[in-house]
Amino acid sequence: MGINLINFLSSKSKNKRMNEFQDLDHIEGVSVSTVNANLYENSRDDLVMFYFREGANYASLYTQSKIVSENLKWNLSNKPKKIFTLLVNTRNANCFTGKQGYKSLENIAETLSTALTEKQKVDEDQPRKIKSKEVIFGCTGTIGEIFPEEKIKDKIPELIDKIKYTQNKYIWMKAALGIMTTDTQPKMAMEECLIGNSRIKIFGIAKGSGMIQPDMATTLGYIFTDADLPNDVLKKLLKKNITSTFNAITCDSDTSTNDMLTIFSTGKAKHLKVKNVNDERLKEFDQALNKVLLNLAKRIVSDGEGATKFVTIKVENCKTEEDAKKIAFSIANSPLVKTAISGEDPNWGRIIMAIGKAGIQMKIDKLSIKFGDLFIIQGGKLSANYTEEKASDYMKSDNIEINIEIGNGSKNFTAYTMDLTEKYIEINSDYRS
Repeated sequence: MGINLINFLSSKSKNKRMNEFQDLDHIEGVSVSTVNANLYENSRDDLVMFYFREGANYASLYTQSKIVSENLKWNLSNKPKKIFTLLVNTRNANCFTGKQGYKSLENIAETLSTALTEKQKVDEDQPRKIKSKEVIFGCTGTIGEIFPEEKIKDKIPELIDKIKYTQNKYIWMKAALGIMTTDTQPKMAMEECLIGNSRIKIFGIAKGSGMIQPDMATTLGYIFTDADLPNDVLKKLLKKNITSTFNAITCDSDTSTNDMLTIFSTGKAKHLKVKNVNDERLKEFDQALNKVLLNLAKRIVSDGEGATKFVTIKVENCKTEEDAKKIAFSIANSPLVKTAISGEDPNWGRIIMAIGKAGIQMKIDKLSIKFGDLFIIQGGKLSANYTEEKASDYMKSDNIEINIEIGNGSKNFTAYTMDLTEKYIEINSDYRS
């Protein structure tokens, strides 16, 4: 079959709730093609192309790391009005590859745009010449290795041959599997909504399992819609919805050099023109986009390297949202908290520690902590109803919720993370093998 079944079938995650996949079907204006370019020297798909035969409006958010991959430099330096193709490779991050890495992208983009121009001549009544700057790239994998230009270029004819203008769940699954690295599960999500009286589809796929704490998005995430929305509206919608979704997750506090989140709008759904992000007709689309992003973000955490538990950390009643976020991530990134959760130990003292080190001023007598609905701390002291037995039983759950109330304001933030296990160390001590 050529898809990435090795990681998929070897998943040890106990969290089965996220292993249900939605039925992504056809979305007008998008074509998907996947091949094996032998980047891993096995039979899995490792090169994925998304082709927009009439072009697509788009917007991207990228890593805030001060060291960025060559493909992000390419994407940022070329700013066409429409994108005609996105090419994603695994195994090689194309980061710290210097002139060779960037020049390879130039060569691949030229080869791919030329091949797609020929495809246009065959398939379109009014073919257009696709330019190399209308190609963008996603890269993921090991940093600092020579970028495999020839392997990728050699597979472009096969990618073109495999273009199908009608999609189905199997094809989307192949694409989601094809962009995986250490992931054990593909990440896919979809929603439908209305803009005016027109039915709109929003599909999304993502990859990510380690090196995850974003500062804009995380890992690779690609959103596709048949709505007809201009680039500036798409950008504002992404920025608006990123805080509570992709910017609310962490697996290990590390931000990648390659983080990329892009939304593509094919314009195939016919609806009244929307020119402003505050247009009332965008309300349902805005909410549906948030659901897709949050779904994908949660799937990334659920499939975090070595994860056995999905952890939600809600921090409420803070003076500012930034304070709540600092506390939430202080807890979510604490190795001591995460290993206690892995060991199913209700060591609430570690949560007290993590709250304190966040550096947020508070009144201890207003602090409360709950595991799920079970009070641990009330009014700044151990709850009179606390029992170690009940807390221990709760920690055996695959889905853990830690609720914190600070009591000095009305602002909230929710973060999502996973436990820290021996498997995480095993995966990352042997990552390049």
